[in-house]
Amino acid sequence: MGLFDSVLKNVIGGAVGGGVKNILLQEAISMIANQQAGGLAGLLKQFTGQGLGDAAASWVGTGKNMPISADQLMSVLGQKKINQLAQKAGASPDDVAGGLANLLPEIVDSLTPDGKIPDNNGLEQGLGALKKLMGGL
Repeated sequence: MGLFDSVLKNVIGGAVGGGVKNILLQEAISMIANQQAGGLAGLLKQFTGQGLGDAAASWVGTGKNMPISADQLMSVLGQKKINQLAQKAGASPDDVAGGLANLLPEIVDSLTPDGKIPDNNGLEQGLGALKKLMGGL
C-alpha cells in the first residue's frame, strides 16, 4: 500500500461513521472533479474568495495543513448545500459540515503531494485511487 492509500484510509477511518462517511467522500470527489466549476483549482478559489486562501494553500503546499471549522466550510459551500447533503446522509448539518471540514484538507493534501495542483490526468488518477479505496472499505 502506498503512502496515498495509507493517508486516505486514515482520513476515511477518522471521519464520521458509516454511510455518512461514504456520502461525504463522494461529495468531496464530486467537488474536486467538477470541471464546470473549475475542478480542484476552482474549489480552492471558492475558499480564497471567503477569506480562507491561506488555509486552502496549506492543503496544497508541502507543510502542515491548516484546519477549517464547520462554520467556515458552511460559508464556502452554503447552508443550502450542507442541508441537502445532511438530508441525503441522514445526518445533522453540523455533522456534515464538520465531516467535510475534516476530509477536504486531507484529501486535497493527498492529491497534491508535490505542493502543486496536478494536471487533469494526475488529478483523475488520484481521484480514481480514492474511488477504488472507497469501494474497498
